[in-house]
Amino acid sequence: MSILSDKKKSNLVDQNLNDSNGPIKNKKPKWLRVKLPTGEAFKKVRSLTKSHSLHTICESGNCPNMGECWGEGTATFMILGNICTRSCGFCNVKTGRPLAVDLLEPKKVARSIYLMQVKHAVITSVDRDDLKDGGSEHFYKVVKATRDKNPKTSIEVLTPDFLRKGDAYKKILKADLDVFNHNIETVPRLYTTVRPGARYFASLELLKNAKKFNKKVFTKSGIMVGLGENKEEVIQVMDDLRSAEVDFITIGQYLQPSPKHHPLNRYYHPEEFKEFEQIAKTKGFLLVSSSPLTRSSYHADEDFRKLQDARNKQLECLPHQ
Repeated sequence: MSILSDKKKSNLVDQNLNDSNGPIKNKKPKWLRVKLPTGEAFKKVRSLTKSHSLHTICESGNCPNMGECWGEGTATFMILGNICTRSCGFCNVKTGRPLAVDLLEPKKVARSIYLMQVKHAVITSVDRDDLKDGGSEHFYKVVKATRDKNPKTSIEVLTPDFLRKGDAYKKILKADLDVFNHNIETVPRLYTTVRPGARYFASLELLKNAKKFNKKVFTKSGIMVGLGENKEEVIQVMDDLRSAEVDFITIGQYLQPSPKHHPLNRYYHPEEFKEFEQIAKTKGFLLVSSSPLTRSSYHADEDFRKLQDARNKQLECLPHQ
């Protein structure tokens, strides 16, 4: 049964976009309006990333939470350059021919995390289909350097799918990491336009194999809503992720970066995100984050602690041998 009242449901009609094929005409609803980035902590993070010639998905992806996260002294580092070999319909990262891999990047990332005193580091990358291993070896080196320089920092990776790269993903899992994240992004029906270079079931298989290869690592995945999916399809994705033994699911509102990107179908009301959260919890996820502004790395530090607590409680409930 839906938790939305009839009155709230009727109010949602005003948030739907009538012309999803053209430029966005509707103003963002109040729950999606964020403060402009300011403050000394924000300036410090920007200065560090610029001085070390580092990229962040916060900037490249035009994340709405950048002001809040940078203001708290955290950022999600994007390695292997800022040019992607794919052109996903939802993504604001540049597409083209990537530059050569920066061999000094592992040390640069590790040092920046050290200087920022980050407690939970999130490291992601563009897709590098041009590389034989999809960039997994470089990913491993960045994680290792980060761990060596920051032994008390928990590490989360948000990886590409390594499609047609065989067992390349295993290299990353051999590093000392805490969370393996790969986003499913959307429902299978929309893959041809939203993730044309990816395959839904290949992403599921990656998550499943990651858990199988390293049982201790938390697995995580996320989906955007507002791309044209329906409720039943979102629930099916939840079931598919649980079948792949994913521990943590994130659900957030899709925001169209420009008129050239995949059209925004509609804005979901915060109450609808609460309903998704309740449904996901019944599926058996250790943790669920579902809100309009939820993104893969949003509150990642806090969520990692919650994941640890949830697993500990789960272990306490198991019968003693």
